[in-house]
Amino acid sequence: MRILMTGAAGKVGTLLRPRLAREGRTLRLSDLHPVEPGPGEEWVAADLADPAAVAGAMKDVDAVLHLGGQSRERPWADIVRANIEGMHVLMEAARDEGVEHLVLMGSHHAAGYHTRPAGGADLPDYAFPRPDTYYGVSKVVMEALGSLYHDRFGMNVTVIRLGTCNEASADTRGLATWISPDDLTRLVEAGLTAPGYHVVWGVSDNTRRWWSLEEAKAIGYVSRDDSEAQAAALIAEQGEPDLSEPLHDRAGGVFTLNELGGIW
Repeated sequence: MRILMTGAAGKVGTLLRPRLAREGRTLRLSDLHPVEPGPGEEWVAADLADPAAVAGAMKDVDAVLHLGGQSRERPWADIVRANIEGMHVLMEAARDEGVEHLVLMGSHHAAGYHTRPAGGADLPDYAFPRPDTYYGVSKVVMEALGSLYHDRFGMNVTVIRLGTCNEASADTRGLATWISPDDLTRLVEAGLTAPGYHVVWGVSDNTRRWWSLEEAKAIGYVSRDDSEAQAAALIAEQGEPDLSEPLHDRAGGVFTLNELGGIW
């Protein structure tokens, strides 16, 4: 089985590469920045906005893990080229190649202005898009294109509204939004075989989690990690989270505040 991993040079790609290694599996790594392939890996350079390059990268691929594109807030034109035009190019190349399974790395910023539901309920799966940035808008487009290509062409697509993926949470917000690299690997593996179209929250089953895991569990995801093991040290350093503050009350946290370095 050959899986195309776009954005392989980025943080998430670097975390996932060794964890996705399997006997009989080849990871085809793609990015604008060179990556040295290891055992069971191939390398191909491709700009997502270049149809010929992406078609070449897609050749003989069985599944796609799409991590590529602009990963931070940027001016509109940059976001459109990398994350919207690039997304369309990728989906067309996958359709032309007959790829049946795609996992697309979306973002909680597609729903960033949602707040904690009352009564301690979880923010539902498929919560209506409320993007907090141009970047968030591009992830809404990702979800929409995934839905279109499933309904029109029968492709199996899972979009992960990714939370905070690091080896450990760096702050108290992450006690709710963190997903361990091992859990993200489990979620990706579930998405690579899930039939149909799905939007799932990319989060570990943290004690302080408030994003739903029902849809992720429905496609076979089993979280084995919980950020609570990190809580005491983080709270001692940063204080107990005030859940009424936007940082902790809104899905998008600080990105819902208009402090985005002159982008607006």
